[in-house]
Amino acid sequence: MAQSSVRIGVIGVGFGATVHIPAFQSEGLDVVAVCARREERATEAAQRFGISKTFTDYRKMLQMDGLDAVSIVSPVANHYQMTMEALDAGKHIICEKPFTLNQSEAREAWQKAEDAGLTGMIAHEFRFALGRMRVKELIDEGYIGQLHMALLKLVIGPRGGFHARPLSGGDDASSGGGFLGGLGSHYIDCLRHWFGEVESVSGQLDTHFGDRIHPNSGETVQATSDDTFHIALRFVNGGRAMMTGTSAAPFGPGGGIEIFGRDGTLVTPHAGLGFNPPPLGKILGAKPGDDALSELPIPDRLRPFSDDRDDRMMPFRLLTREFVRGIEEGISPAPSFEDGYRCQQILDAVHESSESGRVVRIQDVE
Repeated sequence: MAQSSVRIGVIGVGFGATVHIPAFQSEGLDVVAVCARREERATEAAQRFGISKTFTDYRKMLQMDGLDAVSIVSPVANHYQMTMEALDAGKHIICEKPFTLNQSEAREAWQKAEDAGLTGMIAHEFRFALGRMRVKELIDEGYIGQLHMALLKLVIGPRGGFHARPLSGGDDASSGGGFLGGLGSHYIDCLRHWFGEVESVSGQLDTHFGDRIHPNSGETVQATSDDTFHIALRFVNGGRAMMTGTSAAPFGPGGGIEIFGRDGTLVTPHAGLGFNPPPLGKILGAKPGDDALSELPIPDRLRPFSDDRDDRMMPFRLLTREFVRGIEEGISPAPSFEDGYRCQQILDAVHESSESGRVVRIQDVE
């Protein structure tokens, strides 16, 4: 890939070092700085990837000369503040999902980026997974006709049984932890991308196994974040989606999506392959009159290169290309901060519905 003029800093060296940094460098971006709370982690990442500057305070990184953009790969509770300060510093942003803790924060950040004319994107990289890109094309081409029902599952659990594990930030619902935000948000973004805006939501959140070990006292405490969700969505354009996700189902089949329409059926199976779309993808389809589902080809043009370092690398690199294009053209390509806001509306609605037992209507959608 040709060298880009974009100079980027990365906040967070977990997933940031696994995918963000190597993807940016592969796409020709100049990763000029890395920030982590612990100095030794920032230094290790910098040495590993040949990055010149390290920080333990993201605010100092935002003040450095020669920085065009930032990638925010921090815990969810930090996304809003970091995003707002990065926008104040005039930086373009890729922010990990879920965008913020609530839709009010998400809308404010989206509008601030729009007003500033800065590119803002959310790391919903699976829009660029091979199978999902082709499904989007097939839907747009009319393969299924009018959507009737989409069924989604993310079902897995510990095969060795349930054992209390160390308490972490992801176990706190008030800080954005939970299976819904962590994994469900990717699938919600996928549904919006395929079928348009959501009109109403009902849902239920549960914590089936919340035992955690407090790192200081050694006592068993309870996680407040969800490990299971059940969601029903109704789309503005018609049709519904039902989604069940859990990390509390030992020997569960993993993930998969089934789409049923008036004129056809599409299935994206990845049982036994985890929750994320498999790197090469697989699509099954059938039309009225067919004897059974059969595999549908995925055009080579949707796979411009190979990268087997991580299943998420190729989709994220394609997202990075859109980010660079956005900066060059002065726009925010999808998945944009607006997409992050729309996804957050649905996440908030699931929480509200779970607490109230009522169907929640999504506001300000066309």
